[in-house]
Amino acid sequence: MLGLLNYGSMTGYELDKAFKESLSFFWQAQTSQIYRELAAMERKGWVNSEQVIQNEKPNKRVYTITGSGKEELKSWLCTSEADIDDAMRVRSAFLMRVFFAGEMENGEALSMLRKYREACVGQSEAFGAVPESIAQYGALVDNEDQIKYWKVVALFGEISYRAGLEWVNRAIALLEGECK
Repeated sequence: MLGLLNYGSMTGYELDKAFKESLSFFWQAQTSQIYRELAAMERKGWVNSEQVIQNEKPNKRVYTITGSGKEELKSWLCTSEADIDDAMRVRSAFLMRVFFAGEMENGEALSMLRKYREACVGQSEAFGAVPESIAQYGALVDNEDQIKYWKVVALFGEISYRAGLEWVNRAIALLEGECK
């Protein structure tokens, strides 16, 4: 959230929306978690908030990153080997179920894989909106270097979903006996 606030002041609602539109494919956060973290970051002095009184609408609280929040963000950005090691691990309850699917009827296992394929197709199609989202937020931050990194992460997501789709198609074919 410090990274998002580094682009400009936002309300909790705006942060939630930006989070869901830009980060959710690799990091999930519930709306309630966002507000809890904002309160914790304010206690630590990383953000300040200001209540804005509105007519005919509920009042809103606008959060702004502080100097110490920017320092914390820079400190966090310094990649550690543990982060890279963690990025190389796959932890998936779904893959655990596939691993032990020999205990299921073949049709049940194939059904599970077909549902995964549908999800991959849906996510791949949803990724079609990412360039528009990058352009929209890019206009707000006016930082071409940052926009390049957003595109790099989006590329990872796009290729990941394509790889998932290729894997599940080959897995289904293997289980149906179409390839050996």
